[in-house]
This record gives sequence, structure tokens and C-alpha cells, in this order.
Amino acid sequence: MATSTAPTVSPRSAEPQFPHSLSVFFPAYNDAPSLPLLLRRTFEVLDREASQYEVIVVNDGSQDATGAVLAQLQAELGPALRIVTHEQNRGYGGALRSGFAAAQNDFVFYTDGDGQYDVSELPRLLRCVAPDVGLVNGYKTKRHDPWHRILIGALYNRFARFLFRVKLRDIDCDYRLIRRSLLTGAELRSTSGTICVELVKRLEGSGMRVVEVPVSHYARQHGSSQFFRVRSLATTFAQITRLYCNEVLFRRSR
Repeated sequence: MATSTAPTVSPRSAEPQFPHSLSVFFPAYNDAPSLPLLLRRTFEVLDREASQYEVIVVNDGSQDATGAVLAQLQAELGPALRIVTHEQNRGYGGALRSGFAAAQNDFVFYTDGDGQYDVSELPRLLRCVAPDVGLVNGYKTKRHDPWHRILIGALYNRFARFLFRVKLRDIDCDYRLIRRSLLTGAELRSTSGTICVELVKRLEGSGMRVVEVPVSHYARQHGSSQFFRVRSLATTFAQITRLYCNEVLFRRSR
């Protein structure tokens, strides 16, 4: 069962520049080495940019020291850091769904807990917010991964965009700022990386505008990706097939 600690609080900055309240969350699985720098940098950015914020980490059944590291960081950074704990690993989609459910503020930003994206670039997304914007999505200017991951990622992105008629250029760039009201009725079901396709498809169909912003992508310094494993790829394929049936075939028949 997921557990959550501490409420939303206002930041330490006395002169906020960004007028909206913001929930920032990171799905984390065995990301103990990358979390301290990521979270400290996040608080620095939010102190400058947000009028009200909360930071949430979804510890998705990590088997390393992630839990202990988060406890230490919560003592250091204060009650604006909330921790949601999954006793068992629920997959990437399960972690995102818990993060969305825990978020309380007007806008939700998330990126991965492995440090491959720079949270310091979040202001680029915040500056694109407007009354008609529902999603501000990053796209990688250059992907810093092994060649086989770049190839698989490119093929998956093209395949998913074609299959679901998604306009977003970089579906698997998990650097997103979302209007939380659009998540309320999204009814996301995926437990794998397929949730990104499901999420973007829902948001593009909301009628609100989607803005894309270039962001940096960095080589992984710690751990390994869970997506590029045989079991994960098989789960993703099964779920994307099911999603296609539900979102395209069955909708056409109705």
C-alpha cells in the first residue's frame, strides 16, 4: 500500500515569480546515488520560480538505499518534500499514476529520478504556461544513451506516433509540465512505459494547447534502465497492443 508523508507548504522565497502552485514529482527505482543532487537542485529552482510548491518522490519498491536516502533528505529539506512508498515495485506506469494521484497543486511537473534530465531547465517550461496550454513537453536535443537504446527509442517513438496519431515529436521524453485539472479524469491504466503514450494521447485530445520545448539529456551516471529489459519490453508491447485496441479500434467501432 502506498504511504505519503507531510503536506504542501509554501517555499522559502519571499518574492515568487511564478504565479501558479506547482507539484513536482520524481518516480524513483534504485536511484539512491542520483537523488541528493537532484532534490537539492529542485528546491533551489522552485524557491526562485514557484509561489507555492511541493516535491514528491515515488519510491517504487527500490531495493537499494533509496528509502534511507529519502529519509535523510526529508530531514534536511523539510516538509515540502513528500515521500510516497510502494512496498512492491509497480512499474513505471504505476509510479507515475501514484505521483499524479498525490499531486495537489495547479500544475504537475515530473521527470525521472535517475538524473538524465536537468531540473534547472524547468523554468523554460514554466514560461510557456498560458490559459489555453494544457501540456508543456520537453524534447531531447540529443540523446546520450548507448546506440542500441537510441535506435530502439527512435523506432518506438515513430511507431507509437504513427499508431496513435500522436503529434508530439518525442513521446518518451519524460520532462513534462501538465495542468492538473486534465489529469483528474484521465483514467490512466498502464503500468509500463506505455503510460507515456496513453497520457499524451489523453492530453492532446483535451482540446488544450500543447507546447514543446527543447531540453538537454545526459548519460546515466548510476544504475541501469528498467525499460530496456526483455521482460519490460514484453510488458510494454502487450500493453501498447491493449491500448491500441481500447483507444483506436474499439473507439472506431463505437
